[in-house]
Amino acid sequence: MIRKAFKMFLYPGMEEEYEKRHNMLWPEMKEMIHAHGGHNYSIYLDRETHVLYGYIEIEDETLWAASADTPVNRRWWDFMADIMETNEDNSPVCVDLTPVFQLD
Repeated sequence: MIRKAFKMFLYPGMEEEYEKRHNMLWPEMKEMIHAHGGHNYSIYLDRETHVLYGYIEIEDETLWAASADTPVNRRWWDFMADIMETNEDNSPVCVDLTPVFQLD
């Protein structure tokens, strides 16, 4: 299993809306994440900075990268674009974090 951590950027005042949308995550989005090898996915919010910190375990980098081009993922990006920083294709601005310590 490959561990990945990253940060994204929520617009101020959108904390409740972000949580609401994720609490109602589409079943087809959940299925897509699992079908592309994603497991143990968590997102945390720093309310002072509006930075979202994500953690996911994936089976394979190539399989996971392919999830970005699925129709359901593209719809999700469009759905979330109004409440967070995005790129031109509506993908979230996402910065990978460098692992520096891990304890099992």
